[in-house]
Amino acid sequence: MINWKMIAKIMGLLLFIETGFLTLCTLMSFYYQEPDFSAFIISTSITALVGIPLTHAGKAAERKLSRRDGYIVVTFAWIIFSLFGMLPYYISGYIPNITNAYFETMSGFSTTGASILDNIEELPHGLLFWRSMTQWIGGMGIVIFTIAVLPIFGVGGIQLFAAEATGPKFDKITPRIDVTAKWIWTIYFGLTLAETILLLAGDMPLFDSICHAMTTTATGGFSTKQASIAAFNSPYIEYVITTFMFLSGINFSLLYLLFLKGSFKRIFKDTEIIWYIKTVALFTIIITIGLLLTSPMGLEEAFRRSSFLVVSIQTTCGFITADYMQWAPALWMLTTVITYCGACAGSTSGGIKCIRAVIMARIAKNEFKQIVHPNAILPVRVNGVSVSPTTKSTVLAFFVVFALLVFFGWFSMMVIGLDFDDAYSVIISSLANVGPGIGKCGPAFSWNALPDVAKWFSIVYMLIGRLELFTVLLLLTPAFWRKR
Repeated sequence: MINWKMIAKIMGLLLFIETGFLTLCTLMSFYYQEPDFSAFIISTSITALVGIPLTHAGKAAERKLSRRDGYIVVTFAWIIFSLFGMLPYYISGYIPNITNAYFETMSGFSTTGASILDNIEELPHGLLFWRSMTQWIGGMGIVIFTIAVLPIFGVGGIQLFAAEATGPKFDKITPRIDVTAKWIWTIYFGLTLAETILLLAGDMPLFDSICHAMTTTATGGFSTKQASIAAFNSPYIEYVITTFMFLSGINFSLLYLLFLKGSFKRIFKDTEIIWYIKTVALFTIIITIGLLLTSPMGLEEAFRRSSFLVVSIQTTCGFITADYMQWAPALWMLTTVITYCGACAGSTSGGIKCIRAVIMARIAKNEFKQIVHPNAILPVRVNGVSVSPTTKSTVLAFFVVFALLVFFGWFSMMVIGLDFDDAYSVIISSLANVGPGIGKCGPAFSWNALPDVAKWFSIVYMLIGRLELFTVLLLLTPAFWRKR
């Protein structure tokens, strides 16, 4: 049986957490004395008032969660957080359309970074801070944050951790899952603080530094400027953000070993990290050479532009320093290839993830060997350990489902009325949580021109992509809801 009382209690807790974050933005609005203050007061009050009866409904709940309960909590968490998170945009009148307000919020919490805003600078500081905060919360995961608090209710967090972190690997760095979540959040906060300080050193204003540090660490890509990072016109800032986007694309368990344990050997022996570094380096070299041959850029600028773009797209962050649609078509078409790669499992990035690409590449390699040596036993090894048949089948299923979702969404968007390339761009950017795409949804445009139906379709794909396909799709199967 599904433990609805405990689910309601956790939803109430999540709304109280969201109330806390909204309160921070209320204080920000009060400090700047801007017109969104009343909207935040109302939004904070509504969120808290709904959280009270939900928490009360779970007062006598049985203190346990099944894996099935975990999937429900995780999926509902993103939907409900976005529902209440859209209130400041809508009530303030800065995004008066419900579809647009929910789109902007889901894009934030899912760290997609696509926006319907055509003039970001017109938003007051409170809303800009909330916009960045949604990505920072969603980056590491609302639920992983909650795991650290769940022991208060006598509930273990492993079911939620398993549902939210659904990649092939997300290492437990300590025996207790709640302690693991706390250490991961420590690394997350540390990266955010370090980047804020470095951006300040590059003469970026304090408010902008905090907002960009939050959205970089979350690999979300929301900026306080319509022109994104290009607005600052600073090579130093670009290099700092490139570095932190790259770090945020690494498995946070490995970052824990690197920064807190000093285990450098583990980092450079990890198969996924090596693949990640090699793919970033390869695409950077290719695009750098392409820019040198097809544009007036010098070597340093070409390298800076290409490395920023590659890291931004591969980590699914989505920051931009240039309109790559103005480059040679072969170069901006490469961005769609990079989109599929993704960064490391256990990071804040979206996409397919490098570990899945590694496993698939080695399965394919073994298939060729098997043709030549039909009686050979050829295990797939990652980090010296043989990958289990279950993991291989899960990875294969992920690729198949990912491809089917792309083609289904692509076709659906074309039925709605989008062009061939725009339909593809919207779907892959939403599913991989990248943000900027190609065509009319490229880096120089917002997504505001999309029909409302296309926006809702995109919202669903953002959620599916953020929770790595199966968590959401599982809830759509009749078998999931049958009594057991």
